[in-house]
Amino acid sequence: MTILEIAAVLLAGVGAGTINAVVGSGTLITFPTLLALGVPPVTANMSNSLGLVPGSVAGAVGYRCELEGQRTRIVRLLVFSTTGGVLGAVLLLVLPPGAFEAVVPVLILLGVTLVVVQPRLSRYVAARAERRTGDATRESPTGPPWVLAAAFLTGVYGGYFGAAQGVILMGVLGIGVNEGLQRLNGVKNVLVAVVNGVAGLIFVVVAELGLLGSDAEVDWLVVAVIAVGAVIGGFLGAAVGRKLPPLVLRGAIVVVGLVAVTVMLAT
Repeated sequence: MTILEIAAVLLAGVGAGTINAVVGSGTLITFPTLLALGVPPVTANMSNSLGLVPGSVAGAVGYRCELEGQRTRIVRLLVFSTTGGVLGAVLLLVLPPGAFEAVVPVLILLGVTLVVVQPRLSRYVAARAERRTGDATRESPTGPPWVLAAAFLTGVYGGYFGAAQGVILMGVLGIGVNEGLQRLNGVKNVLVAVVNGVAGLIFVVVAELGLLGSDAEVDWLVVAVIAVGAVIGGFLGAAVGRKLPPLVLRGAIVVVGLVAVTVMLAT
């Protein structure tokens, strides 16, 4: 990559890390950027997933106060999210590359749609959480059983592609778990970090050892540049992300996502 391309990926990483800590759809910034620079789709997805892990960890660290007292909840959810993430990563590797290239525009549009409807979803989740606050009924820390099933399916999605994984998780957790939104956002950051980390580890093993006959590669320069940017963005998002204009963030995601879909369909 040229210096300008590295700078573009770095800025995309900062944006993705910030958005992931606050909203959870940063892949819609970095992934289309990599495609625009000519990185093959599967390689871009693998490298992007791996590069965003440090940013998700930074976001989780930034929310460490909100994570206090949630160990049991996090461990239970991680079992299902991680299992789903492994399955999603394996699906990416065993399915023909053409299948991924065909489904990526649909996944990006799904992510864009989720970002567009996120304000209404957030209002619904907030109202739901407010109604449930103070409920004395004893219940599981993870809510009803369907929450764990949804965490598994979200993990599959995250391991395969991951755009707007955080938005989906916030919808699931906010509706099903009796807890404040900021504390759930901290949980979301942990789940996304682990799912991306596990998927990234699988990608590395497959790429380096040639398992499953996959020709996909991890672009380590891309990983490193995204990781640096994502860490900066992760701490930034955790610190001041809630003060950033959400309309501006959503607008940027939607524009980049639609441009990516247009470019992919045109080629």
